Amino acid sequence: MPTAVAARMDGTETGRAEVLRRLEAICGDRDLASLGRRLEDLAGLVHADMASLERDLAVPSGPRAIHAGASHLLALGGKRLRPMCVALASRVGTGFDARGRALAVAVELVHNATLLHDDVVDLGDTRRGAPTTRAVWGNAVSIFAGDWLLVDALRRVRAANVPGTLERLLDVIDEMIQAESLQLERRGRLETGRETWERVVEGKTAALFRWAMFAGARAGGLDERGVSALEEYGLHLGVAFQAIDDLLDLSGDQRATGKALFTDLREGKMTYPLILAMERDRAAEPLLRAVIADEGGDEQARFDEMVVVLERTGALHDCRALAETHAQRAVDALAVLPQGKATEALVTVAEATVARRA
Repeated sequence: MPTAVAARMDGTETGRAEVLRRLEAICGDRDLASLGRRLEDLAGLVHADMASLERDLAVPSGPRAIHAGASHLLALGGKRLRPMCVALASRVGTGFDARGRALAVAVELVHNATLLHDDVVDLGDTRRGAPTTRAVWGNAVSIFAGDWLLVDALRRVRAANVPGTLERLLDVIDEMIQAESLQLERRGRLETGRETWERVVEGKTAALFRWAMFAGARAGGLDERGVSALEEYGLHLGVAFQAIDDLLDLSGDQRATGKALFTDLREGKMTYPLILAMERDRAAEPLLRAVIADEGGDEQARFDEMVVVLERTGALHDCRALAETHAQRAVDALAVLPQGKATEALVTVAEATVARRA
């Protein structure tokens, strides 16, 4: 993030306002009436943590294109939800210290590394409403910048020296690679079912949320029961997050999401609502095949027809219901933990994740 933005987050009130702005942007105006007070409480709890995180996320300036490419993506901001999970998990225990902050920075670097790689695989030209690194500097820079961020993340975890975190992160990265490979193998294959979707989501998305909660819990000195509970929270939060991502790809506000609708479908990815629609209505299959094959003609008409099928089959509704179920399971996992501001904030994060519009 640019220095000026980090500086604005140093003050207590301005820092809190910046974090609240991000949280509100996640949820969208429709849901603020019910979540507003809790979002304000959450912003007040973590604004200093997130300000220190932004300072540590600054990429060293240098002559190499990889520095520029990595800095370009990090400067675009983002939700910073994964590092917030580290901070809150550590606060369930003894608190968010320098070790926890190093782990929080690391999880955000890993996440951004995967985005740099994803943009090459998906030929993405925009992210967060701005040109991608690959669009500005090319595919090679995007790949090497992602590799560099990943190595930097691992070094930070090693330096933090929190038992088990480095070994677990290596396992999680392996899970993510395996899940990405499975998704790549299934591209364009309409017979992809719910079980495959779950395997991809648990490895590609939920695994990193799970590690964020594990790392924060370990940094906060929680016992094994507490660590396991927060890992379970992270697993279900990640599945809920991805289900909403799938929903937003088909029915979101492009101004809020920063990407065009039906992007996943164009890339041949079978998201959860599409899988449900295929199961429930044969009319979905020829439409999906036409979009994936890019047969020309009136693409928007096909999209409009697909939305009708998704609504008729209840696929959009049931995708949101799935996200809500997993968000509730995440909240239920917190029951064994000491109740306090941090656990209350984690409940808010789960609810805001389901309510998000970006």
